[in-house]
Amino acid sequence: MAQRPNLLSHLQDLVTKIKNMTMAQDRFKFVFTANEAATEGVTEPIRLPNLIRKAMSLARAPISKYKVGAVGRASSGRVYLGVNVDFPGLPLHHSIHAEQFLVTNLALNSEKDLCELAVAVSIDGEEFGTPCGHCRQFLMEMSNALDIKILSKPKHEAGSFSILRLLLPNVLPKGSPFLLEKRDNCLTFSGSGGEICSSDCSHLKCKALAAANNSFSPYTESPSGVALLDNDGKWYYGWYIESASSNPSLGPVQAALVDFVTRSRGKRFNKIVGAVLVEKNNAIVCQKRTAKLILDTIAAPNCDFKVFHCSVDGAKRLKYLRDTLVIDTSVGDYAGLHY
Repeated sequence: MAQRPNLLSHLQDLVTKIKNMTMAQDRFKFVFTANEAATEGVTEPIRLPNLIRKAMSLARAPISKYKVGAVGRASSGRVYLGVNVDFPGLPLHHSIHAEQFLVTNLALNSEKDLCELAVAVSIDGEEFGTPCGHCRQFLMEMSNALDIKILSKPKHEAGSFSILRLLLPNVLPKGSPFLLEKRDNCLTFSGSGGEICSSDCSHLKCKALAAANNSFSPYTESPSGVALLDNDGKWYYGWYIESASSNPSLGPVQAALVDFVTRSRGKRFNKIVGAVLVEKNNAIVCQKRTAKLILDTIAAPNCDFKVFHCSVDGAKRLKYLRDTLVIDTSVGDYAGLHY
């Protein structure tokens, strides 16, 4: 007589499989809702360090061998991870700092601000301190920068927060635009680039143009965006983020690689098989050579890299400025306005 399958045993196996899948997904998690963060022990800002080991485990530091993790909370209540990323074969100035990674993670997820930040400054993740000068300047591009709370915590001691204003008191000029503010650079393809498709278009060049339209480049007016394609057909994108101090600026390839690291579930960079850069023709800051250098070094050997140029749609730009109350178009003639 044939035995009937043990239903209980089957359900237990199924539950175990689901748990294992969930754990695997959590391993590569870079964004936590408030409830998810609470299950990790982050029930209040002072407990942000409870996620630091998870962050440090996700760092990619094959050159420096020094894994840095950062954990930050936005006013939405969501908690974000940041990690440092080195690129074998490239100079270290192309690397991504953990704080830069975290801020880019915020931008990619449409957050408006950063409230608290914890950065590990020891290899065991037990000590927390202030960001380096490079990253302090990068943080200054946000509207609430001076009020961002930075955790300081010696090993085996209680931590405390101090505001960024005390670490870098310099304030950007009044009226300066800010990173994380919603923006539209009103760019469209030039010449043979063609028109952008619908918002749900899967063309890589359209994703790159969408990224360029989010680019933060108030100092050189050289917005650019990059879209990447992996071997499974999944796309990632990012945009140029400029700093008033120049050097801390983050290129569009690095920003797109932040998206890749956060969403590719541990894939290696050599799984990137396609890339598109969109930038303004004759821009003061040109990304083409640097983008090609990085991709030639880390992406798949046959990675298909294309560059498309874009320009500002004057009519669209004028409407955008009017709608966002940047200018009063009821006065004066703006027909010759340049951007």
